[in-house]
Amino acid sequence: MGARSKARKRALDALYAADLRVEDAAEALDRAIEAGEGPTNDYTVQLVRGVVEHRTRIDEVLATYAQGWTLARMPAVDRNALRLGVYEVLWVDDVPDAVAVTEAVDLVRDLSTDESPSFVNGLLGTVVRDKASLI
Repeated sequence: MGARSKARKRALDALYAADLRVEDAAEALDRAIEAGEGPTNDYTVQLVRGVVEHRTRIDEVLATYAQGWTLARMPAVDRNALRLGVYEVLWVDDVPDAVAVTEAVDLVRDLSTDESPSFVNGLLGTVVRDKASLI
């Protein structure tokens, strides 16, 4: 597993934990860093902070494209992997869209339900298709 893939996994862990605790992921990340338990990869920090910074817009996009699913109804792992994927597609210029989608699919393939990979792939594929109108 490459460094960025590991960074995405750690970012997903941080976002997921904060989601379950109903706390701000950036604040939780700051506490972990201050305690010496924070991530060692700068990309993990960039991902968590980026998702937090753009979370309102990311969740609007997800709510628009997740036909038949509310954010609250999605498995927490899927919801946060999708947030990472949307953030990378819309705001990280040095990651190809296909890589962002594949990485999000891989995360849910390993950590969520059997249906999650196709759901995440389809939703992010539609986001990629409509990217120009979403930014």
